[in-house]
Amino acid sequence: MQFFRQNESDVSAIVGWGVRVMILTSAEEVTQSKAAVRIAGLGGQVEIENEAFSALDTLILDDTGYGLLVIECDSFGGLAAGRNLVSMLHKGGVSLPVILVSSDCTEQEFPYEGNAPVVLRAPISAVSLRVGFEHAMRDRLVFQAA
Repeated sequence: MQFFRQNESDVSAIVGWGVRVMILTSAEEVTQSKAAVRIAGLGGQVEIENEAFSALDTLILDDTGYGLLVIECDSFGGLAAGRNLVSMLHKGGVSLPVILVSSDCTEQEFPYEGNAPVVLRAPISAVSLRVGFEHAMRDRLVFQAA
């Protein structure tokens, strides 16, 4: 039996393929947030939001087409505050993949439940963000047929 593995770097490198991502952070610009820069590198269309309740308002009241929410929790009160924001989002009737990034995280979480957020340790590494991004977007990934 023979196995062939093709390395198509332009096909396998970009996993975000233009998904619209809201990042809730204290950073003023995309270039100031490691998560924002790395998600943009994965192909995501990143938009920064600095106000937690404004972000929730946008996601709950508007059909904006966001595919992912990333919360840098240290800017907003830690991991517990990030989980509280996700709970408010779900109570508002929004089902959206969420990644929480926090220095309070002792063990990274990649849950099986669709509504549970992926939790990553800060400072975020490129590898953990890519794995977390792919895990959060697992139901929305379209695999290319060989």
